[in-house]
Amino acid sequence: MQNQPNQTVLAVVSDLFFSAKINEAAKHAGVKLEYVTTEKDLLQKARSNPPLIIFDLNFDAARPLNLIGKLKGDAELKHISLLGYLSHVQTDLKRRAEAAGCDMVMARSAFSMDLPEILKRHAGVI
Repeated sequence: MQNQPNQTVLAVVSDLFFSAKINEAAKHAGVKLEYVTTEKDLLQKARSNPPLIIFDLNFDAARPLNLIGKLKGDAELKHISLLGYLSHVQTDLKRRAEAAGCDMVMARSAFSMDLPEILKRHAGVI
């Protein structure tokens, strides 16, 4: 049985520039945002049923592909929407993220441009 979704979007992001962009977009969209950087924290916070988890697919220390696989492999968590972003030239990483179970993989530029709408849609604001 799935829990009712909360409105807190989780982000596995280390890039300060993108963190600032995500913070600003979340603020404007009226969406609560929480950053996680460890597997333990992510898996624990994912149990609160967030509407979306954002991954910087280049955040090597967090091992995003491994985390995506663990989330999609857990019957209680596999329904959570996962979005990853990367450089548009990283086609191999895009394929590997999709194979791991990432629901949407976007180039950084498209992610930046569409972020307010993405947050609103997943948090049920629009």
